[in-house]
Amino acid sequence: MPHDHLSTTFAALADPTRRAILARLALGETSVTELAAPFEMSLPAVTKHLKVLQRAGLITQGRQAQWRPCKLEAKPLQEAGSWIEQYRQFWEQRLDRLDEYLRDLQTGQKPG
Repeated sequence: MPHDHLSTTFAALADPTRRAILARLALGETSVTELAAPFEMSLPAVTKHLKVLQRAGLITQGRQAQWRPCKLEAKPLQEAGSWIEQYRQFWEQRLDRLDEYLRDLQTGQKPG
């Protein structure tokens, strides 16, 4: 079965800890230790979350001497956003039609 990047992205985003890590990385690259600081979990547990994010292509991790900075990668988020955008447009059109129908009902006009 071919690798489905969108499913991998959404699976990675399904966890609130991973979303919080991405939110922090949106402010700029930082170390694993700094990423782990706000969480009440062990460093190995945070590292597991980082590996999931790396496999999804959402972050990269460099190596500068002892410092291992993590950096947000936008492309998978852009792909997920594009996919969601299609459905946002679909529901906006549906809601616009519903709004029009309700206005017609309020003014006593025959819907249609």
